Amino acid sequence: MKKYLVTGCAGFIGTNFVYYMLKKYPEILLVNLDKLTYAGNLENLKDCEDDPRHVFVQGDICDKELVTGLFEKYDFDYVINFAAESHVDRSITNPETFVETNGMGTVNLLQCAKNAWYDSETKTWAEGKKYCQVSTDEVYGSLGADGYFMETTPLCPHSPYSSSKASADMFVMAYHDTYGMPVNITRCSNNYGPYQFPEKLIPLMINNVKNHKKLPVYGDGMNVRDWLYVEDHCKAIDMVANGGRDGEVYNVGGHNERPNIFIVKTIIAQLHDRLKDDGIDEGLIQYVADRLGHDRRYGIDPTKIKEELGWYPETPFEKGIVLTIDWYLEHEEWMNNVTSGNYQKYYEEMYKNK
Repeated sequence: MKKYLVTGCAGFIGTNFVYYMLKKYPEILLVNLDKLTYAGNLENLKDCEDDPRHVFVQGDICDKELVTGLFEKYDFDYVINFAAESHVDRSITNPETFVETNGMGTVNLLQCAKNAWYDSETKTWAEGKKYCQVSTDEVYGSLGADGYFMETTPLCPHSPYSSSKASADMFVMAYHDTYGMPVNITRCSNNYGPYQFPEKLIPLMINNVKNHKKLPVYGDGMNVRDWLYVEDHCKAIDMVANGGRDGEVYNVGGHNERPNIFIVKTIIAQLHDRLKDDGIDEGLIQYVADRLGHDRRYGIDPTKIKEELGWYPETPFEKGIVLTIDWYLEHEEWMNNVTSGNYQKYYEEMYKNK
């Protein structure tokens, strides 16, 4: 039975990965570590809380004693590191937090994995172990109208967030180059789907449209992102962890490039038709001053992961956005709890007597 340490498990992509893996593998153990900051919601995992293949641990990836103890107890085969501060606007306001979590947290995980897996006397690594870093296309910087990010594209981050993620990536590769640690890095385009915290574009717009609130759009709305349905991303991470060549980076993109204003208008049209609400129209759009250091375009070339591992994005945007809107309409209580902060009480209610 393969044993995984999954960090950031109660966040958006981490939650979806947990459910994907539990559905795919009958014989597996996921030890899921999350600090439960504002974007980590234990309620996300309530559908698997009684599954013996899932063990939740509240804690910080920067806590060396805690992480070391988990390695000693479970002898992990894989580390999948989702844990990160990830919102660009928050990084502009408070970059120190991003350096601590995304930088120092990653180094702590790497060092704990090295201590557990590496025999310094024989200078060999235990068989079947791997560290996987989940990164972002934002480490590459910005694209012009043409071309795509490739794994060989130089790193050129523009925000405190992307700089902290680029730093983490470089430490991961340093552990591979210096110590021979078996590692992979995945760099994905913008994810969307269930359980995403509503500070990000798609769930924010869905929630605001439903409540007839203004829809803030940065600049002219023509910043382009490559949108990837989260389950397709989870499939890619699994394939890289189990089949990726050691020391390699794999870009994961959907070839679903859309300007932000297109996303907003699509959500407006979908909810107008579904809710039969004439108060939902493009008059809700409010253009606001552009974000500092706002990259104009991201686009990923996923040729490498397709050719080496056979991965491809199965969910076109036209289908994925419908699935996403369906999920949020069917989970109004979840959205209400998240936006009110009540989700933070879930952990206390579940564990106060344990």
